[in-house]
Amino acid sequence: MPQSKIHRYLRHGMLPQLVVFEAVARLESFTRASEALHLSQPTISTQIKKLSETLDSILFEQIGKKIYLTPAGKSLYSSCTEIFSALANLEENLANLRALESGKLRIGVSTTGKYFILRLIAKFIEKYPNVDISLQGHNRKNLIQRLEHNDDDLYLFSNPPSDIELIKQVLLPNPMVIFAREDHPLASKTNLSFRDLELEPFIMREIGSGTRMITEDAFDKYDIKPQTRLELSTNESIKQAILAGLGIAVLTRYTLGLDEHYSEMVELDVKDFPVERQWQFVYPVGKVLPPIAIAFLEFCRQEAGSIPVPKVSRYPSIAK
Repeated sequence: MPQSKIHRYLRHGMLPQLVVFEAVARLESFTRASEALHLSQPTISTQIKKLSETLDSILFEQIGKKIYLTPAGKSLYSSCTEIFSALANLEENLANLRALESGKLRIGVSTTGKYFILRLIAKFIEKYPNVDISLQGHNRKNLIQRLEHNDDDLYLFSNPPSDIELIKQVLLPNPMVIFAREDHPLASKTNLSFRDLELEPFIMREIGSGTRMITEDAFDKYDIKPQTRLELSTNESIKQAILAGLGIAVLTRYTLGLDEHYSEMVELDVKDFPVERQWQFVYPVGKVLPPIAIAFLEFCRQEAGSIPVPKVSRYPSIAK
């Protein structure tokens, strides 16, 4: 490992010693270095002696009243310039991160969350144009795995795991409803019970999806086995299956997007629906958020109200 080559340096407080050494070498005088650093001359001499012992090298030679760098001292002085330059660059980079002038934000979202989170990200980048954002979309199972592995800074869930200690910030409501094509026999009916859907072909998300969990919980509540016709891995493909007349499905209203108006899809009027969930940003307890993530959370808290309500086609007779 690289640290093994510099182990002797890591065992001692070398940085203060290097500061003293650089001042003595640059000013060519212990006395002037003492004045410049506001340290006593004995302290300056002690620091140089300790540094020489650490490096096992003589750094200065004195001829008459003047001091000179030895070959080892010249090599160290050159390295000091590089070290201090690297530290200055580090401080500049950290200052930029603190000021949100640069940096990268990693966000993991459930597949449905992408329908509105991109709107917030676009507005955030307008305010902080030099920030890079990585957005990873996954189903609930995979998103939990990323959370457990600390792969991202923030995670957007509608149904976060309960067995992990999390810090949560509620963002938006997430109503889960039952969609059908507009000419479905149940589309014009009101106050349907879930048992009215018992024989209806359902289009399901894949195992591991949060939407799948909510759908199965609804069936379990009434001790009904779903008539699963299709199992699809994306909300887009489920929408197309509904429009093709292949069945009905539980989806979030945000599946329709923010501006689109699906005139061929309706929300069925079913008792106990919508199932109310909330979009939440979460991160593990103990995680230290970078400044950019803290700023993004605050930005989203302020801007969440600007996200439009998804438009849902429905007959006036079943409007709620």
